[in-house]
Amino acid sequence: MFGKRYAASMINRSAENEQDRRRFLRAAGVTGLGVVGAGAFGGLAGPVASAGTVRQAAGEAAAAEGVSDGAVLNFALNLEYLEAEFYLHAVTGRGLPDSLTTGTGTHGGVAGGRAVRFKTKAAKQYAQEIAGDEKAHVEFLRTALGSAAVSRPAIDLQASFTAAAQAAGLVRKGQSFDAFACEENFLLAAYLFEDVGVTAYKGAAPLITNKAYLEAAAGILAVEAYHAANIRTALYQHSGGILGLGLLGRDLREASVKLSNARDSLDGTTDLDQGVVDKNGRANIVPADSNGIAYSRTPGQVLNIVYLNPKAVTSGGFFPKGVNGDVNTSDPNG
Repeated sequence: MFGKRYAASMINRSAENEQDRRRFLRAAGVTGLGVVGAGAFGGLAGPVASAGTVRQAAGEAAAAEGVSDGAVLNFALNLEYLEAEFYLHAVTGRGLPDSLTTGTGTHGGVAGGRAVRFKTKAAKQYAQEIAGDEKAHVEFLRTALGSAAVSRPAIDLQASFTAAAQAAGLVRKGQSFDAFACEENFLLAAYLFEDVGVTAYKGAAPLITNKAYLEAAAGILAVEAYHAANIRTALYQHSGGILGLGLLGRDLREASVKLSNARDSLDGTTDLDQGVVDKNGRANIVPADSNGIAYSRTPGQVLNIVYLNPKAVTSGGFFPKGVNGDVNTSDPNG
């Protein structure tokens, strides 16, 4: 999807413009008086550029390469829709309000999802906080993109989790995996998403040329990393419990390794994943390479995972009819 030459050209050129900066700062709520450093940007009190101006500026800057910064951000918005729907259903029994799901492309509904009966106060509060963050990400990206924002595509929170659990060997063929049935299942389902979100934002960073866009994406990446570490820690601490509902394996630590291996089987031959314990059984809360740096996945590799397909396809898994926007095809080769 994004070849090495394309990525290099995106990194090397500068396409920053004041209109994009204003729109993103306004969406972030930092354009008012008293914000440290705001004066350095100059002229932020002026009118915010229209979504059409943003699209035109970004489109002109990336016309030669064929994919705009806006297209990359819309790709991220699809992922945020998925995470927001999962967490909101888990803590409230309902998903995003209709007002936060409209936009360009094919609008879809959400299959599955219900409130989880958490058994620990801590896990419930973690889930509530993350749900609020993911909803805020959707709101931020939609505001920043304006009328260019894509609508929520069709999302499957039911059959997709069963397919992922069967592929990982957590349940046998013919058995189902309900991500909302209990706290343990919820944590495993959250783990399936969170690490992918971190690698997705890191992998997309070199493709974003506008500094205002890049700063916003970096901020979301940081929050997703906090979420991932939280879920990984919770899984590690839940190791003493025996899983029910027909799940195979002794504990959540072992299950995390199986899910990690399943994700790795979808996104190419490179090892970009780690469970919450290493091969010696020691805690592995931060999945990183030998330099202590988080892994990256290209948009194509991310789609391999959410489509639950190692091939180049345009739909499947959690997005049964595909994602909306220009970035929509999986590709294990990046």
